[in-house]
Amino acid sequence: MAGAAVERRLADIERRCRGGLDTATLGTEIVGRLRRVVPAEAAFSATVDPLTLLFTSATAEDPLGPATALFLDNEFGRADVNKFAGLAGAADPVDSLDRATGGNRTDSARYREIMAPLGLGDELRAALVTGHRCWGVLCLHREASSPGFTDAEIALVRRIAPALGAGLRTAVTAPPPPTAATGPGGVGLILLDSALRTVSMSPEAEQWLTDFPDGDRQGAGLLPVSVLAAAAGPVPSTVRVRGRSGRWLALHTSRLGPQIGVVVEPARPAELGAVLLSAHGLTDAQTRVAALVIRGRSTRQLVDELHISANTVQEHLSAVFDKFGVRSRRELVAVVVADLSGPG
Repeated sequence: MAGAAVERRLADIERRCRGGLDTATLGTEIVGRLRRVVPAEAAFSATVDPLTLLFTSATAEDPLGPATALFLDNEFGRADVNKFAGLAGAADPVDSLDRATGGNRTDSARYREIMAPLGLGDELRAALVTGHRCWGVLCLHREASSPGFTDAEIALVRRIAPALGAGLRTAVTAPPPPTAATGPGGVGLILLDSALRTVSMSPEAEQWLTDFPDGDRQGAGLLPVSVLAAAAGPVPSTVRVRGRSGRWLALHTSRLGPQIGVVVEPARPAELGAVLLSAHGLTDAQTRVAALVIRGRSTRQLVDELHISANTVQEHLSAVFDKFGVRSRRELVAVVVADLSGPG
């Protein structure tokens, strides 16, 4: 493809990333547009909790979908190349399997045990980082009979990845659809076995799952990827998910003998604060100050806890107020609580 055509398509992707799309639409639409300049036979995209890097929603094309549990076990339970958490903290958050293994794909357990049996060859992975936080991940796959990703194609994905991350960060604070339904309001429990198969599920959990970004997977008898990822990741852990209704949910995992329990309930402000603050583009220093303000700390307490001057506290607060469009601590707390609560 000619350079001018590539530039036009990349510019179009960047515009769509700034278009205020919700996470599901953004992931599906942008992956489709990206494949016009970086061809691939299959794709996986996911949003992640920026604090834990566990998936909060995901879209996996065939033949990837049926192998979800295997991919999650590799991602969170095995050593391998190009793990998303590693890419998220690397100087270069984009890499291909062929580059990482020097062309020896069988050095990767993910390739040997999952991809090769599916007829897949090279994969291109990207952590979608902006503002020093990872908000999503992307993986493009090629068939075994296709050539691997070139350096030029990797560079194109590297160029567009920050815009995708910024689009996902913006989507976190986007208003919910006006007709979205709310959840049951109670606490739900899901029990899984070691193979991530559902053992039992409470009625409250079933209702909550219909609000998940990828909750339509329930129609096929499958759990949302966020639940599977939480169970496959470190236990105990907490993952924050924004439902389609706009309400924030928390997934708490724990071991119950040989089984894994996943509690689903409305997220509390203390669990959500750092995610919302980061989504508004706050720096780490501003996030620390704002998180403590939301918890009711005074300026003197901020000075003592953070070991900074009162003037520095006020400078950070002024920047926080500007980014949230508020003028006082009370208004800041009200905005964060409204973001947390969603509709209703």
